[in-house]
Amino acid sequence: MAVRIDGRAVSAEIKKDLATRVETLKARGIEPGLGTILVGSDPGSVKYVAGKHADCAEIGVNSIKRELPEDATFEQIAETVRELNADPACTGYIVQLPLPKGVDENAIIDLIDPRKDADGMHPYNLGELVLHAKGDVTTPLPCTPRGVIELLRAYDVDLNGKEVCVLGRGITIGRTIGLLLTRKSVNATVTLCHTGTKDVRDHMRRADVIVAAMGSAGFVKPDDIKEGAVLVDVGVSRVFDEEAGRYRVKGDVDKACYEKVSAYTPNPGGVGPMTRAMLLQNVVEMAERRA
Repeated sequence: MAVRIDGRAVSAEIKKDLATRVETLKARGIEPGLGTILVGSDPGSVKYVAGKHADCAEIGVNSIKRELPEDATFEQIAETVRELNADPACTGYIVQLPLPKGVDENAIIDLIDPRKDADGMHPYNLGELVLHAKGDVTTPLPCTPRGVIELLRAYDVDLNGKEVCVLGRGITIGRTIGLLLTRKSVNATVTLCHTGTKDVRDHMRRADVIVAAMGSAGFVKPDDIKEGAVLVDVGVSRVFDEEAGRYRVKGDVDKACYEKVSAYTPNPGGVGPMTRAMLLQNVVEMAERRA
């Protein structure tokens, strides 16, 4: 019987711990604050940002919201970034992506103070992660990769010496999770597959763990995996359900795979809640470091 790795349950436990740590900080006169910059009214982005502020309320972190219109210019967004960089009430913040067409997202991310980079995606912080394969990392870590590793750790999935196949080279997880998986404290071997990979299914069949982050609904099939593998489903696709008459979120892993594996993360309900929990963890750790 495959183990269902419940991201909602694990994230709830993490938030309980964070709430206690926030109380300790407040007793010392330190008020952690999470900021968000939302440009436009993309439904997915609006919902995601609202969820982050609900999480803040749950653990006692202050919310700092900055909202700009869809037609905001690069300079207007940049000015808001500089404002949060200078705001002592803002411990850390994120710029919600995607930004409007024509706005250079990387240039905006570059403007974030690395010490306030709640997503852990600033080039400086990623560079620190590259440099320090051993020992502690004292800069913010990328939320989704960190969430994956914490989730597997909570279920005692040992990654030491394991072959991990990562599907997809997006910056959110595909290109960054290898930096965490290959740290000495984790010690996995990573193969990154993408559209240029020859016979990607051969790589999958040899893997102990597959991290699917392509955004291709049901891409991973039972014939693509070996018995007892662990599946981590990070991909998100909106697929129209004709019976229900509406769109549903589907992951990259065909659910028929569950009968063959030792453990799997559901989608939704697996990695998603952990990403949000890791955002909060980054902010609390930032406050603790400054304390």
